[in-house]
Amino acid sequence: MKASEIRELGTEEIQQKISELKETLFNLRFQHEVGQLENPKKIGETKKDIARLRTVLNAKNQPQEED
Repeated sequence: MKASEIRELGTEEIQQKISELKETLFNLRFQHEVGQLENPKKIGETKKDIARLRTVLNAKNQPQEED
């Protein structure tokens, strides 16, 4: 998911997406431990997506400074 796509989402949509990705990450980690995960790179990609979502969410929640 690209940052430009994330910025278009609303605050509640971003929070919902974070929840979904956290659940996905949990399942990916479980599959990795059991040995069923074909592509371990998905774990890192999911973690980065969560970080992108949190970054945009924090930027939206901070008050804008006027010069």
